[in-house]
Formats: sequence, C-alpha cells, structure tokens
Amino acid sequence: MVVEIFGKVLRELRDENHISQEKLAEYCDLDRTYISLLERGLRQPTITTIFKLAKALNTTPSAFIFKVESELNGKA
Repeated sequence: MVVEIFGKVLRELRDENHISQEKLAEYCDLDRTYISLLERGLRQPTITTIFKLAKALNTTPSAFIFKVESELNGKA
C-alpha cells in the first residue's frame, strides 16, 4: 500500500512540476524505467533516491514523505 501511494505522490509532484519521466530520471541520475517502476508501485526507493527525487521536484524529503503519509491517512 505504501509503495503504491508513494508512486501516486511521485507522479503528482512530477506532473505539478511539468517534468517528464525522462527529465526526472536525468536530474536524479536514475534510469527512466526505474521512475516508471516507482510510479507504478513496483519498486521501493532508497532514502538516497527519496532525497534525489525531492530535490529534483523542488520539495524537501520530509514534505514528500508527509504527502505520502497524508494520502495513507486519507487526509490529502
């Protein structure tokens, strides 16, 4: 469940920033297919990846995780 919500939040943040999966992957030095797997809830990110993603998406890791937590608690 958490992995799926993380992916949903990741996609929402990426869309809000008007960044393609390809560009996000480039900014984070990750593979585009890995971004896709994260968004679909098929992979779990490491803490390092969360920090890279947050920076590329103009947010903080704590704000990113807070959004995930809020979604899990039905408050988003």
